[in-house]
Amino acid sequence: DWSSDVCSSDLINQAPRKTTSGTIGEQRKIILELNLLADVGLLGYPNAGKSTLIRAVSSAKPKVADYPFTTLNPNLGVVRLNFDESFVIADVPGIIEGASEGTGLGISFLKHLSRTRLLLHLVDIGQNISAKESAIEIRKLELELDKFSNELSKKERWMVFNKIDLISDADEKSKLITDELQWKGPIHLVSAATGENMDSLMRDILHRIQELDED
Repeated sequence: DWSSDVCSSDLINQAPRKTTSGTIGEQRKIILELNLLADVGLLGYPNAGKSTLIRAVSSAKPKVADYPFTTLNPNLGVVRLNFDESFVIADVPGIIEGASEGTGLGISFLKHLSRTRLLLHLVDIGQNISAKESAIEIRKLELELDKFSNELSKKERWMVFNKIDLISDADEKSKLITDELQWKGPIHLVSAATGENMDSLMRDILHRIQELDED
């Protein structure tokens, strides 16, 4: 009878009598480092308006205040333009001169920008400084990218002039800056605070990401 065979004491091992001797265990200390992964990374000096921008286009709520380094930790936000069209944007603490050598908070987060597909270089065009001085500040950040990683410095980057609501000659000043830089990449003029030109910027980003997906 098959049932008696299955239930026989030879097949039931409720109290195992067979053992295998263990071996000496191993110990290992491992440091795990999680890098953010996003479609778009926001690059810029402290107070360039990065946190305001990500708050304006997503449900992320980073701290916003009128003093440097209000962002102390990276923030991710999902920008959803349609039901089935979205992308992820990363706001990291402001990068300053010397970040690649340990100055400020930026060195801990430059690596996060390496894990993005597109960089938005936010420039506070409302500052009371000349176009030439703005160009010098932009070049300083470009140098930090190059010092940190050749790959990061060559990543596709768009110039986004923010806070255009604070000045009346934003178009003229942005042209002077880009001419000084001999900039050949995309240029956008926006106000993250008022929302001016933000929709067109987000749609251009989505279109570019879709192009990258097709490559």
